[in-house]
Amino acid sequence: MRFNTTIPKDLKPYFQKELTKAENTFTKKHYQQSWRHLERAHILGQPYPFAHSFVHWKMLLFGFKTKNTKEIIGQIPRLLVGGVKSFVGNIPIGNTGGANVPPLQQMEIPEDLLTIIKKHSNHETTIQR
Repeated sequence: MRFNTTIPKDLKPYFQKELTKAENTFTKKHYQQSWRHLERAHILGQPYPFAHSFVHWKMLLFGFKTKNTKEIIGQIPRLLVGGVKSFVGNIPIGNTGGANVPPLQQMEIPEDLLTIIKKHSNHETTIQR
């Protein structure tokens, strides 16, 4: 078993870009776009406990800022458990991380993110298409 810790330096700029876009679009009150960027950051950061937990923290804050009770309640267990699952390499590949999807459901990874992950990731999680 391989333990993942931090996001690879070559993948981090893509992860950070999605977080920045989430913040920028939120500021412009483009909430759906903002959320989509958080989901994309989640997909990129999910195998790495610190990045994974950080995105769930941002999703929790999004829930508070938009007064979305379902998201707030849904993010609390994800925030508590998500990083641990990443640490031991047991994650549902492609899951977007929101309370609107089951926390253990695997999902298809968008093609552009799949290309980025395959090129810049060093984790051993099998990505199937």
